[in-house]
Amino acid sequence: MSEPTREMAMLKIWGRTNSLNVQKALLCLEEIGLPYVRIDAGLHFGVNDTPAYRAMNPNGLVPTIDDDGFVLWESNSIVRYLAATHSAGAIWLVDAKQRALAERWMDWQLSAFIPAINAAFLQLVRTPPAQRQPDAIEASRKAGERAVAILDAHLEGRDWLAGDQFTIAECAIAPVAHRWLHLPMAREPRPNIERWYASVMQRTAAQKVLLLPLT
Repeated sequence: MSEPTREMAMLKIWGRTNSLNVQKALLCLEEIGLPYVRIDAGLHFGVNDTPAYRAMNPNGLVPTIDDDGFVLWESNSIVRYLAATHSAGAIWLVDAKQRALAERWMDWQLSAFIPAINAAFLQLVRTPPAQRQPDAIEASRKAGERAVAILDAHLEGRDWLAGDQFTIAECAIAPVAHRWLHLPMAREPRPNIERWYASVMQRTAAQKVLLLPLT
């Protein structure tokens, strides 16, 4: 008689739904169809400053996941882990060269895209109007335009960021593009990004995760 298999615990993820980094992980989870339990954490929810949370994630940031005892933080690392372990051959590309092309955009998101637009987001969405700094907003807008020009040029003639399907690259880039496209400010037309974003938003996972209004 075979030994009974131990039922795996459902994956837990700590983080609030309006966090861009949490959205990356949630988009991945919804795409691969992995059941999970989300625990509110960060900003007004607190939790992330508690000793118990800091023991899991010494940075005190969100998201953090616990996958049957395996604890991991850093959003792009979480996306890579979830895709590799639960979606190999789908959003996790098996071919190393194609996967590197996808991961390149994940790194670009961290090094270029979000640093460019973050000040505009914080000023226009999370700062009271009387306290906003127009110079900081304009500098961020210009930096954002330079970043999205690169992204728009890459998407010329392409349906997706890497290969011919939705991948881990979309999990990282789509939440940032979502913010950029909905900031209450003027933007240059970017037809390739807008076409790609429309395709992303046709997916059930994106409709669940990418929330409006921005908060």
